[in-house]
Amino acid sequence: MAEGLRERKKRETRQRISDIATGLFLEHGFVTVTIAEVAEAADVSVNTVYNYFPAKEDLFFDRSEGVVDRLSRWVRGRDAGESAARAVLRELRAEIEAVSPRIGLIEGYDRFMRCIEEAPPLRSRLWSMQQELQDNLEATLREETGAAAGDPLPGLIAGQIVWVHGTLFVAIGREMVKGRNPDEVSREMLVVLDDIEELLGEKVLNYAVRGGA
Repeated sequence: MAEGLRERKKRETRQRISDIATGLFLEHGFVTVTIAEVAEAADVSVNTVYNYFPAKEDLFFDRSEGVVDRLSRWVRGRDAGESAARAVLRELRAEIEAVSPRIGLIEGYDRFMRCIEEAPPLRSRLWSMQQELQDNLEATLREETGAAAGDPLPGLIAGQIVWVHGTLFVAIGREMVKGRNPDEVSREMLVVLDDIEELLGEKVLNYAVRGGA
């Protein structure tokens, strides 16, 4: 269904507020900048900012929308004959090869990471997102495999897959904060991902294989 004028204006307003807030956070620091300052810079009321973003952290992580169910989407969309872990590995490899900003391969990512490091509320939100990512994946694996409520395996496998995802992000972030070129980091991360895959056991790599191959 086509987007209506009202919906488009709301989306554009939300994006403009987010863009302005992000610029202020990166320049002055997340803790220092107030919602009132964001509202003034965006030429909207404080209430308008809160209508779009219930918490200050939502302004910073606006572009992370969809991250908490990313792994679940990849697993649900896996190919016939493909396991949950191999689907995630395939998607991550594609993101690295594409030098995707979604995994931190973008100029200026070092400023983004430093902003998080300097703000305890952002670090706390990042941890919460990581936990939600794992909870969502565990629920998806239970649904996809028909596992019993008391079966610990979906949770254990979800933990391993989230470890792969998190380890790769940490490795990328460590290099990008040095101000390195995203293309160079991309090439190195393909090797890192291969190393990570070799560390996974067969039980993880062969869990939740989709039938129909």
